[in-house]
Order: sequence, then C-alpha cells, then structure tokens
Amino acid sequence: MDVTAESLQRRTFAIISHPDAGKTTLTEKFLLYSGAVQVAGAVHAREGRRSARSDWMELEQQRGISISSTVLQFPYVVHGGVEYTMNLLDTPGHRDFSEDTYRVLSAVDAVVMVLDAAKGIEAQTLKLFQVCRSRNLPVITFLNKYDRPGRDPLELLDEIEQQITLRPTPVTWPVGSGDEFSGLINRRTQRYTAYTRTARGASEALEVESDIQSAFAAADTGTRRVWKTAMDEIGLLDAVGADLDLPSFLAGESTPLFIGSALTNFGVRTLLDAVVEFAPPPSARVDRDGAPRALESPFSAFVFKVQANMDPSHRDRIAFARICSGHFERGMSVTNARTGRDMTTKYATTAFGPDRETVDDAYPGDVVGLVNATGVLLGDTLFEAGAAGSAVSYPPIPRFAPEVFARARPLDNAKFKQFRKGLEQLDEEGVVQVLRDPDMGDVENVLAAVGQLQFEVFAYRLGSEFGAPTEIVSAPYQAIRLTDKQSADRLRQIGGIRILTRGDGELVALFENRYRLQRLMSDEPELTLEPIIADATVL
Repeated sequence: MDVTAESLQRRTFAIISHPDAGKTTLTEKFLLYSGAVQVAGAVHAREGRRSARSDWMELEQQRGISISSTVLQFPYVVHGGVEYTMNLLDTPGHRDFSEDTYRVLSAVDAVVMVLDAAKGIEAQTLKLFQVCRSRNLPVITFLNKYDRPGRDPLELLDEIEQQITLRPTPVTWPVGSGDEFSGLINRRTQRYTAYTRTARGASEALEVESDIQSAFAAADTGTRRVWKTAMDEIGLLDAVGADLDLPSFLAGESTPLFIGSALTNFGVRTLLDAVVEFAPPPSARVDRDGAPRALESPFSAFVFKVQANMDPSHRDRIAFARICSGHFERGMSVTNARTGRDMTTKYATTAFGPDRETVDDAYPGDVVGLVNATGVLLGDTLFEAGAAGSAVSYPPIPRFAPEVFARARPLDNAKFKQFRKGLEQLDEEGVVQVLRDPDMGDVENVLAAVGQLQFEVFAYRLGSEFGAPTEIVSAPYQAIRLTDKQSADRLRQIGGIRILTRGDGELVALFENRYRLQRLMSDEPELTLEPIIADATVL
C-alpha cells in the first residue's frame, strides 16, 4: 500500500467546547451523516432514546457531561464518491479535564470548536481554547443552537478574535435567529439553504437549496426584515475582507466559521464536508531532536491515552496510539523507545466509543488501540522493531501543574489490594496524579489534580471498576514544585513542606503555604524548585 496516498484520505480531528454547547451532540450527528449510526443519540437522552455513543462511561451517562476523551473512527463519503477515514476524538468540555484535552490535541491535525450562540466563549473554559491555540492547530468554529435565541453574530465574531486571537472568516451566515431563524447563506457558493427540523434530530435534515436572490425575492413580509439584516451583515463582511483564507487557517491564525443547530441536524453536513476539505491530512511529525519524520518512514506512533475497563466484562487496559509514520500491521513487533523492550501487537483494535473491532492495517493519522500492552505509558513512542524499523522518540506530553490536592482512603481495609491496583491504574491513565511517600507507599498518598471533578471521577471509578469504595479528603497544600534529592534533604528540615514521589519517579515538594514557597525561592535560590507546566498560556 502507498502510505502517502492512504494518509491523504485521513482526517484526524478533535471537537472541543465548553459544557452544554453541544459538542457531544455534534459528534453524534457526524456519525449519523457518515452512516456510522442509523439513529443519533443525544447527551441529555430522554427515556427510550439512545445515549450518546461517545459518552460510553456510566458516570457520563448519569451526569450528562463528557468526562473522558473518546476515540471514534468512521468512513465518510463526500460528494463525488471519494471515501475518507475520519478519526474523531471527542474531548471533555469542563476545564477540570483540560489536561486530558491537551493530551488529545497532541494527537490531532485540526480542531472543531463548538460555541453556544447564546453564550459565546465562557470564562470557565477559556483555558481549553488556550490549550488549543498553544499548539497552533487549525481551528474550524461552529456556532451552535442557532434555532434558539442567541447573541448578535457580529458580536460573537469580535469576541472570538479578542479572546482567543483567531480571526473568524464566516463561510455560512444566518438569516434570522431563534424563532425567526430561516436558514443559512453560504458565502462561498452564493447558495441559500432553508431551515428544516427533523423529528428529535434523529435523522438527516432535509436540505433545500436555492440561489440567494431567488430566496430573498420569495421571502414573505414576515421574513423580509431578517433577510435584509442578513444581507447588510454579509455586505459588511465582504467589505472588511472576512473571507475564507486557507493559508492563515492552516497557520492557526484564522478560523472558518459555520452556523447551525446540531440538535436538529441543520448545517451539520456542511460542517463535516468542510472538515474533509479544509482540515490538513497527516504530515511529518517532529521528533525529540527537532527533525521531521517522513510519513513514508518505517512505522512509528506515540501513546496519547491509556484507558482501563472500557469493557466491564473483560477489565482490560488499552493504550491508544496515534500513528505518525509507516504502515501498521496487526501482529508486528514494536519497540518502546522509553524502555527499549519489544512487544507484539496481536490484539490491536480500532475504536468506536466503547465498541471495538480488530484492525489489521492502519496508516498515519489513524488511532490504534493496543489491548493489554504491558508497560506502555502515556507519552511513550513506539516504532517497528528489528532491521525493518528505524528508532525514533517523540517529545513527551507535558503535565499540567495541579491546583487542588486531596488524600484517598479505602472505606474497607479488606479492599486495600483492589484500592492499590486502582490507584496505580488511574495514575497511569492520568485521571489524577498520585504522589507517594517513598517510605509509606500507597498508605500515605496525596492526589493532585487540575480540578475537583477529577477527584469525583477518581473515587467513582475506584468503587465501580475496582470494587474499592473510597473516601476523598482534602489535603492542605497550595503549591507544588519539582525538586531533586539534594534540595529535598534541605526541604525536609522546614515545616509545612512535604517531599513525595510522582509516578514517573520525579521528586516533588508540596507547600502548605504558597508565600513560604516564594520566600524560600528568594532566600535560598540554590534550591531546585522548578514549576510544572502551569497552563496552556505558557507553552
């Protein structure tokens, strides 16, 4: 197989948004339009309706939010009959899971950013968009829920440009909004699509197109006013040159903008077609030495997600790897660049939410799940073993600085073995960071996370998946720093500081008072107190 030709047919992208903007609903509608599902589920599913395919975890279905990133692969045939392989990574929407979102963004080539037309960019999740911007990924924006009352679209364009420094270039533009929403004008094709609803949004929307002037002329008295407003706004966009600009889009400077309603399926097909047309195919990935590795090079991949217990009946562990170069064949031997150990890939799957299907071949851009891949951790690089392979190591995935701390205690001491196993597994997944006292082990652990919701997920999964009901107790720490053995000896002599070990072996110092940390850095600058990456704004 021609690796380059296969890569050109791949689109690997993520969807990000703030909670309740419609991200998971849009994901489901992409699956509907691709034919991957026959009836779309929604996140807030009513009784008798399907739950969302991408929200497979029981806690997600209970709370109606995404709390874990999900991998979905599906084929999509565009007009003209050409089939593309779509690798869609659905991300958590809440800022507490921004580290998981960052790991996912390290594995994609483009992003679809979903905004609620009534809310725009909310402060609590601005961090997620900053994470995206920090990687200079091409971003396509979708203004969702336009069938409901919303903010002025020109105002939303200004907000996008000011808050995340992306210049919006609207491809579609609304005629009316809320109850007066009549349809969409495509500025590229100069065509108008009348708005139609579908029953509960479970099937594809009927899309009736006409040229703009004919539709304007046919507008009745009630809709002529919103038509005139839309035409005036388009004239303004034309005057300021807010037109699609692919070079600046690919450089992460502008964002093609689309409008619609994911719940009623309106504008979804146009958006999915745009992902195929605009989003870049896989390209050469840069290794640790700064050298790009050509797509045609021997097989290589990096692990961006580890997930246990996706199938409750098997209780296994899957490492999800994004293929960066070469041709993957199931059963091939690969080498882990970190450990130098070889492993076979007999149990390789492609993912569709919680469902799996054995994959025999995969190419750059694809995501492969390696079942029970012993010793494989987040950020590991894999490459083809033996004489046919070529060693490579990709940059590790940075870790975020924890902002909240807690302790975990099993409610039943008889379940301590299960508790310890769950602690180790969830640390490897990155659900939280488990910090241990070298002398006390798991008995005196400290959990570190970006947000409190991570602790809730941690406790829930320990109880439901590992059979170890757990109590989470707040810990009195305000700051964390990386340190070394020599500095640790001195820090142990100072009150209010605790030295623990991270899962990767690094020593960390926890401070009960951040002002003591600042004073110590000033008084004893020779001590090693390195900050962990704080957030996306400093990347």
